[in-house]
Amino acid sequence: MEKVSRFLEKMLNIFMAAALGLMVILVFGNVILRYLFNSGITWSEEMSRYLFVWLTFLGAIGAFKSKEHLGVDMLVRRLPRGAKKAVLVVSDLLMLFVLFLVMEGSWKMTVINMDSKAPATGLPLSFVYGTGILVSLAMGLILINNLYKVLFNKLKDEDLILISDSEELVDYQEGNLGKEEKQA
Repeated sequence: MEKVSRFLEKMLNIFMAAALGLMVILVFGNVILRYLFNSGITWSEEMSRYLFVWLTFLGAIGAFKSKEHLGVDMLVRRLPRGAKKAVLVVSDLLMLFVLFLVMEGSWKMTVINMDSKAPATGLPLSFVYGTGILVSLAMGLILINNLYKVLFNKLKDEDLILISDSEELVDYQEGNLGKEEKQA
């Protein structure tokens, strides 16, 4: 399971890097064509926008898996282990419900726009609305995996908190940053 997770994460990162690179090429190329040759690629702006949507949603999956989304954990950190587990289960179930709503709405929009085409690229608009389906399924699988680990005691205490600390905060708590500030 861990190998599959690492492979999918690597593929996600490759796709995001390729999308970002293609966006840069399309936008920069179009700027050069407009200012130097008074022409342009008609579909580049639209394709860049769609790639940006995909990049944003796929980045949300990666950030969710790495616990890099913003969150407030001041109360949860002070709770005993059992209460942390209960809070984690409740929050995961709430997130699963919200992801279900996102998937339901994305599915409806994808079906409605199946026959609609983008004006410049001719891509079906379901290509754009399908991102919500992919994101909700991927995050849902991550949440189900987390719930399994919580319910069968496969998590350490530090994994019971849904967000990770920034590196600066970790350094400060360990005393490394505090020493550097005193020397400066």
